[in-house]
Amino acid sequence: MPADTTGLFVEHRGSLVNYANGIVDDRASAEDVVQEAYLRFSAAAAKDDQIVNPVSYLYRIVRNLALDWQRRRSVEAPRAVTPVMENLPSDTPSAERVLFYRDELRVISEALAELPERTRIAFRMYRLEGRTLQAIADHLGVSVVRTHQLVKEAILHAARRLDGPER
Repeated sequence: MPADTTGLFVEHRGSLVNYANGIVDDRASAEDVVQEAYLRFSAAAAKDDQIVNPVSYLYRIVRNLALDWQRRRSVEAPRAVTPVMENLPSDTPSAERVLFYRDELRVISEALAELPERTRIAFRMYRLEGRTLQAIADHLGVSVVRTHQLVKEAILHAARRLDGPER
């Protein structure tokens, strides 16, 4: 048995945490399991100089502790307090909100259709596809400043239509 249990532990710590995480499916819990395993490993190594394969032994300790941790968690889970679903606010928008947003989307779509094709392309690539101004400028064959102006024109036009008197 190597006298330096700490060195052995440090060398294998990352893979031990990954191994435990595969069992407990929680990184923080895996860290706790590995720490506990090290304490047990170093205590056993201090008592017994005849540990033939210390790395395998360390992995076995981690496996057993992780399985125990998982069993404890599954036994404790049913006792957890669960909120009553009726009292929780809903993330689902009301029918009125859905109609409002659909109407806004229709107005924006109509406003964008009124714009020149290059302005629509710049807006779509920037706001919907998340492309950079440089990438759009390269695609359209214009400067970055002009691309920014095209995107700004589209946004302002859509905003004016949303705020316009026809609504």
